Order: sequence, then C-alpha cells, then structure tokens
Amino acid sequence: MQATVRASRNRSILPRAVPLRVARFWLICLFFFAWSLAITGRLFWLQIVRHQEFVERAEKQQQRTFEVAPRRGVLYDRNLHELAMTVQADSIYAVPTEIDDKKAAARALAQAVHTDPEDGQTSEDQIANRLAKNNGFAWIARRVTPEASAMVKALNLKGIYFQKEFERSYPDNQIAAQVLGYVGVDDTGLGGLEQKFEPQLHGVSGRMFTAMDARRRVLGSTEREPEPGQSLVLTIDENIQFLAERALDHAMQRTKADNGTVVIQDVHTGQILALAIRPTFNPNQFRRTTPALLRNHAVSDVYEPGSTFKLVTYSAALDQHVTNPDDMIDCQGGKITLAGRVIHDDKSDHFGVVTVHYALEHSSDVAAVKLALKVGPDNFYKYMRDFGFGIKPGVELPGETRGLLRPVNKWGSSSIGSIAIGQEVGVTPLQLVSMVSTIANGGVYLPPHVLMPAQAQPNGQKSAAPSTPSPFRPGEELPNPLPAGAHRVISTMAAAQMRKMMEGVVLYGTGKEAQLNGYSSGGKTGTAQEIDPATHRYSKTMHIASFAGIAPVNNPVISVAVIIDNPKGASYYGTAVSAPVFAEVTQQVLEYLGVPHDIEVSAPHTSSKAEAPPQEDDHDDASNIDALYAAVNDLPSDDPLRNPPPAAEETSTPAKAPSEAPATTPAALSQTAQAAPSQQPTRAVVMNADKQLKVPSLVGLPVRKVIEEAAASGLEVQIIGSGTVREQAPAAGAMVNPGTRIVVRCSR
Repeated sequence: MQATVRASRNRSILPRAVPLRVARFWLICLFFFAWSLAITGRLFWLQIVRHQEFVERAEKQQQRTFEVAPRRGVLYDRNLHELAMTVQADSIYAVPTEIDDKKAAARALAQAVHTDPEDGQTSEDQIANRLAKNNGFAWIARRVTPEASAMVKALNLKGIYFQKEFERSYPDNQIAAQVLGYVGVDDTGLGGLEQKFEPQLHGVSGRMFTAMDARRRVLGSTEREPEPGQSLVLTIDENIQFLAERALDHAMQRTKADNGTVVIQDVHTGQILALAIRPTFNPNQFRRTTPALLRNHAVSDVYEPGSTFKLVTYSAALDQHVTNPDDMIDCQGGKITLAGRVIHDDKSDHFGVVTVHYALEHSSDVAAVKLALKVGPDNFYKYMRDFGFGIKPGVELPGETRGLLRPVNKWGSSSIGSIAIGQEVGVTPLQLVSMVSTIANGGVYLPPHVLMPAQAQPNGQKSAAPSTPSPFRPGEELPNPLPAGAHRVISTMAAAQMRKMMEGVVLYGTGKEAQLNGYSSGGKTGTAQEIDPATHRYSKTMHIASFAGIAPVNNPVISVAVIIDNPKGASYYGTAVSAPVFAEVTQQVLEYLGVPHDIEVSAPHTSSKAEAPPQEDDHDDASNIDALYAAVNDLPSDDPLRNPPPAAEETSTPAKAPSEAPATTPAALSQTAQAAPSQQPTRAVVMNADKQLKVPSLVGLPVRKVIEEAAASGLEVQIIGSGTVREQAPAAGAMVNPGTRIVVRCSR
C-alpha cells in the first residue's frame, strides 16, 4: 500500500520537472544566442565599421615613413660659377631612452657642438631639456661643421646618432648677398632669389616606406625618389660684382655713410651685371642676419634723385624739339619764380644767358625748370612714365616698389618746376640706372633683369636653365625682336645729343671726378637732402649723394648708378662722394671686359693746389615733402612703401625719402660694412703706352705661384676660391697698365 502511495506521489511530481528543464534549456540557448550576437556585433564593428582605422594603426606600428629632402637648385652667375649650392652635412640626434646619464651627455655634447655663443639651441641647458622631454627622438645639433661632427663621434656616446642633411652653402660668402638671400634651418628661402623662387629651387620631397617586425627589425623598404630643385642662372657676373662691392667698400670706409648702392647694367639688354649693397651680411651665417641687412636698397628704397633727374627733363626737351644743345637759355642770374615760389641755382651760381649744354654741365635748376615748362606737364609726365618711373620695373627680386610719381591732376601749381630738378618724385637706384641705359642704347627702355632669359617664373612655371656659360660680351645692337616691356622713349638723335651733353658734364662740369683713363664717360651728379622723420622736413645735415653715368660715350657698354646715403666728411655732394666710386668701378670693369680704349691713356693728373669741387644746390622746401607724403597714400595697397615690413630694429635714423617716414631707416644700417680693405682705391694709369705690361698666363698654377708671378710682373691679383687657377681676367697676353688687378678664379 505504501509502495502504491509512493509511486502515485512520484507520478504527481514528474509532470512538474519537465517544464523546468525546458526553461533551463531555453535560458541557456538565449544566453548563447545573446553571446553570439554580441560577438558578431563586435566583430562587425571591428572588422567592418572600424576596419580602415585598424589598418592604418597597423601600418603605423609595422611601417615607418621617412621624408627624403630634395637637393635644392643651384644659383649660378652668368659664367656658371656657383653662387649658392647645396652640400651634405652631419646632423646629430639622440634617442633619449637609450641614454642613462642625460645631464652628463648634454654637457659633453654641448662642449663639442656649441661653437657659436649666439646659438642658444646648442647650449648645455637646451640640449638637456630636449633629452628630458623627448622619449623617442631629440635633435642635438643640425648641420654641424666637420670638426664638431668628428668631436661628437670621438665621444662614442650611447644613444647618439648621425644623419646626413643638405646644407645651403655660399662659396663667395657675402658676394651679392641681398640678391641671393639665404636659406633657413628648414631649407626654406628667406630673402632675395632664394625666397622669390622658393617653389622652383626647393624641389619635391621624396618618401621612404620601411616595414618592421615586432622587434623593430627592418624587413624591407620601398622609396620614392625626391625631385631636385631647379637651378637658376643669374645675369650677375661674379667678378664684376666683386669689383663693384670692393669700390663700394672703399667709399663706405672713406665717407662713413649709413649705406650705399652700386648697380651696373648692360645697356643693350637691360641685364644687371652687378648689384652691390652695403652694409651686407654673410648668408652662411644667417643667424646673425637682421631684417635691416636683408633689405635690398636697389629695389625697395626710394629717394629724391635731385639733379640726376635733370637727364629726364633735358631728354624730353630735346625729343620734343623745344631746344637743342647749342641753343641759348636765360638762367636769369640763378633765380626763377614759379607760382609764387622761388627756385634758385646753387648760391655760388649766377648764370645769365648760356647754352643748353652748359646749363646741364653746371646743373642749373632755372634752365631745367624752363625746359620742363616748354615740354608741358602732360608730355613731361608721359616721358617720366616711359623712362620707367612710377612703375614696377619687374625685376625678379622681392620687395620691389614703384617709386613715387603722382599723376598730373594731383600736381601743385609749382610741381612741374620741382619735378624738373628731381624733387616731389621718388625713385629707386634700379629705376635710375635703367633710365641712363635708355639714353645710352639709343633711346629704348629695356626692363631690368637679374635672371637669364627663359627660366623659372614666380608663378611656379619652370623651364630649363642655360647649360652653357653666357659671358658678358659688349654689344652694339639691341635685341631683335625687343623683349616684353621694351619700348622707345626718345629718338636716336635725342639720345645721341644727350650722351654728348653727359660727356660734357664729366669733362667740364660737376662730374669731373668721374673721368676715366683711356675711356670716355658721361653722366650726371646729384645731391638731395634727406628727410627727418621727427619733423617731416629736410634735414640740414643728412644728404644722399648720387651719380649715374655711362661708358664709353660713343659706344656705351655699361651704365652705372651710385647712391651713397648720408656721407660724413668734408663734402656730401655727388661730385665728391659718388662720382669717384663710378670712376673706380667703371675703369676696372671696362678693363676686365677688355673694352678697347677710345681716348688716349694719360699719366695721372696731380693738381698743384686743391680745387673746390663743383656744388649742386640741395633745396629746403617743405611743400615738396608734403607732396611726397601725399604720393605715398596714392600708392596701391600691394606696394612695399605702403605697407613696409615690420622690424623692431627700425627706429630713429632719418628716412631717405618721404615715403620711408612711416618705416624709418633701420638703425642697424648706420653701421659701416664689414671690414673694408685699408688701402685706398687706385686707378690703373701709365706714364706712356710703352710702359704697359703683358698679362702672364696664370691658368693651371697654384695660388702661391700666382702671387709670385703677379708680383714679378708688377701686377696686383685678386684670388677667388682656392686650389688651382681655372680662369683669369684679363686674358693672358693682354696689355694692361702697371698696377692693374688681375682677377683669377680657383677651384680644386
């Protein structure tokens, strides 16, 4: 009975156990389904949604990409001599995690690489800070000298490594520094052509892709080669540039001027053969470079040209046939009244009725004003524009300004008289030399250039640079067809008359100090007062002395403009300050080029008593200054004069032109140029033709032998480079005057 009851009880329990097991089963299934769903979702999220992200992370862990710097293009002179080139140098870096004693390592490294006290990046403290802050990589010093690299290698420090980097090198140091500019640590051009043509010169960086395993071992690599930068060939002749800079150094030493500029141009092509600026800098030591030293005064600075601008006035009058060189003109005792304003000649000049050529030779302001009135304001303005004033010349250099030239409708009642004598107008040295070249070549304006034709343009376009040297050879014909921007300004007859009148200035007038030995020359002196930025009025003590000229007169080869800012000494006039610089550099350049003498070579002239140099009046007229300040506001917004670059160093030195008053002349420019040669410049002359010397052959000789040969021959020698002589000028066998300096270029 009990068994029956127990069985029935078990039967009553069984039906209730089955649903529990089923529930448990479905719970387990649900769990696994949810787990599978989560895994699937997670896999979908990782492998589908975030697939690209993890691929990129894997590549970063397994691959390394290195940028391979391109070799920067070379800057050549017209003879394919390197002015700026790229070499390889050692850069030193560290892996700080591999260095145990970072302070001791920093101390040892600083002793080897901290060679420049002004370089704060290589001091012991800076190196120690970089080692402490960086776990994987830290620069120690970049592009060090071979000596510093050898010292660090000798230390044999753990965690210190070397990497080859490209370094910009300027073999001739400061030669044409403002034209070339310089390159910073990141291989970016800063100033000059290096900045203007940065995209073309820099090239395209390459890439190296390296695969690595978990232990950082290299498994293989692929690379994309860098594209080297384009090389550019300048119109500059390295030797002519050297001669111009040396003559300017002599002038800076003699006059203690704030700064100076010499521009030499080929009159038949517009190509710039030399552009010298002082003070200057060494682009190899760019850390010592200031914005003031980078400034290219030839294209960025404007000044009142003074009497040199009378060449425009006389050219316009001759071309308009309102006068002739032998016509008579009444200078009225040296005074003329124009719209209530009195314009007068120099206080020592009281000319009456004289010939037109005599008036130019002695720089009569009254005569220039009368001729401008005959030409008329509209015609006069047109000639000024045609000569290139008030327009950007288009030279391939940064910071170029238009200068200051107001349209006729903004002239005052006496403006035509002021402009006729070089006031109320602001010009650049480059515009001045281009104007003189226009007269020299027969009356055709040719835009100036510092790059040989058909090369890179600032908009990024490229073309092949000349592969063969293009030495300057004096020409007699203008290019046919004329280049873009060239146009006739005055007739051939008017240009010929102007050249003879300019020769008269040098022979009989204010430019006697510009006479050459064996070559005819012509030009015009100029003297202008600077403007005190504190008063916005002419300074009584600061002047700009200038001379613009050509040589030889009958068949001109070169034109030269010399501008000396604020000379200090016995005289500040262009005839005493700038004309001798023209004579020195022009004499040497013509001899270097082998230009035949067109007049008799004479013995040096010594006067028994000192003669007072001719003087030119430098006017003090506030209305002229106000007009120039107004002209600055009329400039387009892109002109550098309207928005001068900020520079902390630019403080209180008086400006050179009214336009520069908002940004006065940098104080740094008051310092003289780098140490100039102590000897005074000498002009090579002979007692008679029989005493001329034959230039020996120096090609192939070492430097020591060159010096000995030159001394034995009675000649001076200027050595460029080191090693064995590859070229010389003048050529072997040429007959030159005793004391002539022979320029030789050496290389290893």
